[in-house]
Amino acid sequence: MIKAVADLDVFNISYALAMDIYHLTRNFPKEEKYSLTDQIIRSSRSVAANNAEG
Repeated sequence: MIKAVADLDVFNISYALAMDIYHLTRNFPKEEKYSLTDQIIRSSRSVAANNAEG
């Protein structure tokens, strides 16, 4: 039985993927830190957040 959003497989997978993306972007060049990296991190967080909201 699902009692919380954390019980959903899709939420757990999207959250884990967002964390993987965050760790990968730490290796991006410094000049990309505030443009490309920020957009990638925000979009990856959005997936888990939208699953939780839905």
